Amino acid sequence: MSETVQPDSYLALRYRLANSDDVELVSTFDTGPATLQLGTGELAPQLEQLIIGLPVGERHVFLLEPDQAFGAHNPQLVQRIARADLPRGSAPELYGSIEFAGPGGGKFSGMVRELDDSSVLVDFNHPLAGKQVRFEVQVLGIL
Repeated sequence: MSETVQPDSYLALRYRLANSDDVELVSTFDTGPATLQLGTGELAPQLEQLIIGLPVGERHVFLLEPDQAFGAHNPQLVQRIARADLPRGSAPELYGSIEFAGPGGGKFSGMVRELDDSSVLVDFNHPLAGKQVRFEVQVLGIL
């Protein structure tokens, strides 16, 4: 009987994330394997759930609808912000990321969707929100 991934496993694995058109967003299949500890936020929780129970060695492909992956795109998370209210020293670029200080000292970022002389339209949704996702994974070992 082969070992299977548990909710708190420390893993060596290869994975690939792509959009529904199979445009690769990130992959470790062509580089060295990744290591990660499940349950610590290193991987999105919904992707962790897909790995739990997988045996070592097999390669699996998951095709996920938006609600199974990063959720629906929430229009309320797209906000127009006056340039004067942007973080000090920020230089927003179209389709670039901009980081803001959050409550309790945390940080969060959004993607710049539009720029004009007085404001910036920032999308705080996950970049894959509202999109189908292809997730491929091969667990190489449980460490």
